[in-house]
Amino acid sequence: MTFPGASADRSAADYAVVGAPLDATTTFEPGARFGPRRVRHYAGAFEDYDPRTDQHFTDCAVHDHGDVGPTDDVDSYLTFLAGTVGDLDAAGIRPLLLGGEHTVSVAACRALDFDVFVCLDAHLDLREAYRGNSLSHATVTRHALEEADEVVVLGARSGSEAEWDRADAEDVTAVLPADVPDWDPDLDGRRAYLSVDVDAADPGFAPGTGTKEPFGLDPTTIRDAVRAVAPHAVGFDVVEVNDRDDGQAATLAAKLLRAFVFAHAAGDE
Repeated sequence: MTFPGASADRSAADYAVVGAPLDATTTFEPGARFGPRRVRHYAGAFEDYDPRTDQHFTDCAVHDHGDVGPTDDVDSYLTFLAGTVGDLDAAGIRPLLLGGEHTVSVAACRALDFDVFVCLDAHLDLREAYRGNSLSHATVTRHALEEADEVVVLGARSGSEAEWDRADAEDVTAVLPADVPDWDPDLDGRRAYLSVDVDAADPGFAPGTGTKEPFGLDPTTIRDAVRAVAPHAVGFDVVEVNDRDDGQAATLAAKLLRAFVFAHAAGDE
């Protein structure tokens, strides 16, 4: 199954959907392996036309690369996925990853050249390791700092004491949920990578995710942040959708991917 409207051949594509159904380090409720399939499925209900930008999704030159199937070795998988993302980038194609657990963002960060990692996430993910694993969904932002000059976590409301201490450093900005609507990306002249962990949303809006955290963002706030960052972004992912709801999380994820494409294609800010 391809993402609805992603009908461009790779040779003519400006964007490529890449499924990354990794589900190896989930620590509470598993099922992220079903995320790419569910996001593609629930995108089937959307109209092709976007009145805000006066564009049709089918005219935005989106290709569906299919899924990069996971292996038992997370490090090897991330290396292979990074190769796929790097090949797309070298061809001038913006990668659009569908997770899978948030660890897949590490592959994109390794493959792309950018200055700022912008992440919508309930969790800081600044641990050096979690349960002895340095390649865990709880370490993603820490890995992003190895590739970027700065990370910004929008909607952060959960983390260990050590993570909140690390978030006080100059290269990390943690924006609490109440402050996200007023956040200014200030990215002029800087390249960003944009990652959306669907648990940034309040679980009342997106219950189908592995580590729910109440008092989160509403979908409109997340969409507005995606639109603001998209024109500056070299790539995008939406991750941590699982199969434990009636499609709410997958529907939101699919709509956010489309919002990214529309805003990026329009050069909108």
